Amino acid sequence: MNDGANDRGARAETPIADGWPRIVAVVPALNEAPSIRKVVEGLLRQADVPLAAVLVVDNGSSDNTGAIAEAAGAAVVVEPRRGYGYACLAGVLAAEDAEIVVLLDGDAADDPGDLSRVVQPLLDGRADLVVGSRALGAREPGSMTPHQVFGNWLAAMIMRTLYGIAVSDLGPFRAIRRDELLALEMRELTYGWSVEMMVKAARVGLRYHEVPVSYRRRIGVSKVAGTVSGSVRAGWCILSTTFKYWRWSPTRAAAATLAAAR
Repeated sequence: MNDGANDRGARAETPIADGWPRIVAVVPALNEAPSIRKVVEGLLRQADVPLAAVLVVDNGSSDNTGAIAEAAGAAVVVEPRRGYGYACLAGVLAAEDAEIVVLLDGDAADDPGDLSRVVQPLLDGRADLVVGSRALGAREPGSMTPHQVFGNWLAAMIMRTLYGIAVSDLGPFRAIRRDELLALEMRELTYGWSVEMMVKAARVGLRYHEVPVSYRRRIGVSKVAGTVSGSVRAGWCILSTTFKYWRWSPTRAAAATLAAAR
């Protein structure tokens, strides 16, 4: 287990077929002991997409999430600073030699069987950021609360209006090239991470694409939607982030990185 967000060296490796880019799945997890084995093993079973590694970011768990993930075949990075964005960024930084990073949650709501569907548009050269849309796919009854559904709809509508991208959902299951994600200079390290990625990608002209994915009832209690206060904080952060980067532009160095990637 990597102890600390700055320890980025070791990871569980799997053989990569010739001609495939190095794809690393990053799974942020906070107290996901009941579900994390299912997520890790599900990802490692996806033969259509040979992953270089599954990297679980233990975001300060008080249970044995990290040990279970490691036993299931993942590499583990510990990010003690609580926050979804902190965990995601720690995982992306730890995936030092990845070409493509895939992000999905550790609560088993996302279906690892959708991995190839999420990654394929990048491999085909049709997209730069792919988001798995629960609105376009199959959403199990009870997998999202009514206020989550409404909040996703509202944020998607605002993004369509302000940024001109065809957004139907802010789903956590997504794929992007690592160098382009880092060039977005991510700053929202709590609930706003996913939205920031989408709106900044639109600002710099990355090609946005959605694919339908399945979404199931999570295992365990949600840290956000499970409480009224958590839902309010998350909703406010998501909406404010949607507006915050309306006129954002990358630094010169980041712009050069994005231009070189094209």
